[in-house]
Amino acid sequence: MRSLLIAATIAAGLATAAQAQNPPASTGSICLRSQDISNTTTPDDKTILFHMRGGKVWRNDLRGTCSGLRFHGFIYTATPPDQICGNLQIIRVLRTHAVCSLGPFTEVTKAPADNPM
Repeated sequence: MRSLLIAATIAAGLATAAQAQNPPASTGSICLRSQDISNTTTPDDKTILFHMRGGKVWRNDLRGTCSGLRFHGFIYTATPPDQICGNLQIIRVLRTHAVCSLGPFTEVTKAPADNPM
């Protein structure tokens, strides 16, 4: 019985790790590995763009307006360790100390290049 419990725990852990790497987009709980984030930009007080090493960009639409985000930047604590997860984490604005919740992550796709005729 104990071996079965250990095996089930290991299987659940492996499934969680696999899901964190490539979770279903419909759940909104996409997690980004912190070490893969190159930089972030904040076009407004509702949006954070996570620029990844390798060129991908992920957009996070916060749950509401986060006062001061655009001008002051933010900090977060990676939870689970080394990840930032949509719909699961909060951020704190540096100067205002506003606490805001992350919304879902969506991958930003580049607009197709114009084809001159």
